[in-house]
Amino acid sequence: MSMNLMKKTLAALAGIALTATFSIANAQHSDKEKKEDIQRHRAMAAAHESAAKCLESGKKEDLCMKDLQASCKGLAVGKYCGMKHAH
Repeated sequence: MSMNLMKKTLAALAGIALTATFSIANAQHSDKEKKEDIQRHRAMAAAHESAAKCLESGKKEDLCMKDLQASCKGLAVGKYCGMKHAH
């Protein structure tokens, strides 16, 4: 297989994989799933608001992050409760 043909094949396969990923991600959710998503978003927002208030109170960042992680356990992806910002 020539190098040019191999590059085109890999590009086509990557495109197919990307299209499949977006198709799965954009699948329609049932009303129950939408309600659950809404509840999760509100719970994550409340956890982040609580973390902001914790920081505003002057508590150490480590303590506030531990509280955020505890509030979000099983709720969101990653140790930042589904959200990470730049410093």
